[in-house]
Amino acid sequence: MINGRKLIALCTSRVYDPQIHGYIVRLNELLKKEGYSILIFAINSDIYWEEDRQATERYVFDLIPYSFIDAVIIMDEKIKSHKIARKIIGHSQEYDIPVVIADGRYEGASCITYDYEAGFEKVVRHVIEHHGIRDVHMMAGHPNNRFSDSRIAVFKKVLSENGIRFDRNMVSYGHFWADPCRVATRALLSRGVLPKAIICANDIMAITVTEMLTEEGYRVPEDVVVSGFDGYDEIYFTSPKITTASCDILALADVTAEAVLKAVATRECYDEIITPTFIANESCGCPEHSEHPQILRDWFKESFARNNDDNRVLQLITTSMQISGSPGELVLPLRSYKTDNLLAVVDRKCFAEGANYFTEDVPEDETKELVIIYDSDYPEQYNTDSLDISGDFEFSEDVLSPSVRNRILELTENGYPLIFNSLDYMNRPFGFVCYFYRNYLISNYTNTMGVTNAISIGIGGYVNIQYQRMLLYKMDEMYRHDPLTGLYNRIGFQNEFRKLRKHPKNYKKTVTVIMSDLDGLKYINDNFGHAEGDRAIAAVAKALFKAVPDNSLSTRFGGDEVFSVIFSECDPDSIMKDIDGYLAEYNRESGKPYEVSTSSGYMTAVLDDSFDIAQAIKVADERMYNSKNRKYEERRKG
Repeated sequence: MINGRKLIALCTSRVYDPQIHGYIVRLNELLKKEGYSILIFAINSDIYWEEDRQATERYVFDLIPYSFIDAVIIMDEKIKSHKIARKIIGHSQEYDIPVVIADGRYEGASCITYDYEAGFEKVVRHVIEHHGIRDVHMMAGHPNNRFSDSRIAVFKKVLSENGIRFDRNMVSYGHFWADPCRVATRALLSRGVLPKAIICANDIMAITVTEMLTEEGYRVPEDVVVSGFDGYDEIYFTSPKITTASCDILALADVTAEAVLKAVATRECYDEIITPTFIANESCGCPEHSEHPQILRDWFKESFARNNDDNRVLQLITTSMQISGSPGELVLPLRSYKTDNLLAVVDRKCFAEGANYFTEDVPEDETKELVIIYDSDYPEQYNTDSLDISGDFEFSEDVLSPSVRNRILELTENGYPLIFNSLDYMNRPFGFVCYFYRNYLISNYTNTMGVTNAISIGIGGYVNIQYQRMLLYKMDEMYRHDPLTGLYNRIGFQNEFRKLRKHPKNYKKTVTVIMSDLDGLKYINDNFGHAEGDRAIAAVAKALFKAVPDNSLSTRFGGDEVFSVIFSECDPDSIMKDIDGYLAEYNRESGKPYEVSTSSGYMTAVLDDSFDIAQAIKVADERMYNSKNRKYEERRKG
């Protein structure tokens, strides 16, 4: 609890799935009556149990604010990762937070499970005992899978009790999915003689078997009876509708709410078992049956909501974000009907200049500095002029970090769940989005996956492009500038001069070329080393650069010669005195056993079509050497 708000963390996946959506709606309405607000931490893809692949969207579960949560609910069969579930349970135990597992079993948590064996047994008995079919075949799931093996055991049990001898050829393996089920069904069809009934271990395989039988000219159920299991919504949209046993998601929500209230009140763990509801339907020859009409309507709405125009808008948002010129400009494309009721929160280090957040090595325990960059309720706060990702904040790496806490708590007051997805790019999480819909429309829930993906790619692409621009700028600087002095090299000078001489403000204006050359470079190199010679050249270049106006083009011409082109009226004699003055000060402070001095010359002309920069440099160079020779004669005579 925080500020009087009682909070429940719900960990799940695919909030846009009609079954999960129905569960969320029922659960929220039940817990809202008891003063609770639900924070939903959701992923959008399957992780597949013990699979050890990178799935950085799982970072969303690291954002659970355990310090302020009253209970945690884990939809185990939806997340499909024992590793994640155990991690959440471990953190919850550290904070003495009760955990309720919806459709799963773990130590240290209240567990709600379906009696899958009892539900599947109802289906098998209905086919064999009610319809009197003895020539039966089973389409099992994965070989050596506990769910598949337990259903095979039920199949064998019912066969035995009805005096039907089991043969291993009575079982095929469809791996619970459509494609491998097609392979297994094709092999069954190739036998030439089909069984009178095919009992499938789940609805996906039952639908697949029915489709393939129909394609081959067989009638279901007249020629072959087919049954499924799980109660997927799709069974009500097939022809014929599939006989199954439904693991009622709304019953799961009811029991979950009760378990949460009991666990919070007593701090004890409870086990609850739900028996799946048998549903006789057309695929076994029974009358048509449908249930949960609202979930079925949501199933249709969810499918209908996905359209190409949404994809076009999201692609435009992503592209516009990627090519933005600043963090403030980056958020402007988020002002769209697709991003209503959205809060975007990122690690402000994403936007650190001179670094690529997604390729640099970062310590695993480094806390992300989470800040809001966009709030659809107050979009005017986040634009090119006002977006400020600096500032002195206090941070924690969760959705109730002090930098975002007040806004998140304010959003819980609307009575609807808050949905959190992680933002990640190149397998690195960098923040989260919070959806605060003020209704239960499944079309909004469907929106979350696409928007999260668009924002992730938009920000990630922006950071990459900005970094590439910075690298290109640095490479260009290296290409155009002399590394010793920082002045333009010959190539850089030529490119810049071509631009400046064409500019209207410079045409037919006075232009001056000042050439400076280090005195006694050979003496310095021979007696003190080439490093000192380079230091002296750099000092002369800096003296020239500081003495000329800001709009000048300063260049290292070669060796120890540097020059500037000045595109304005100036006093060349005064500039050359400033150069000598800078070097005199340099000599006083350097402590070097030698003095740095320079000889200079200049040439002034008008920048018109007849102006020849090469000739101007040559004249200035000649005058510089005349000055150098005069100095030499003066030293020789003196």
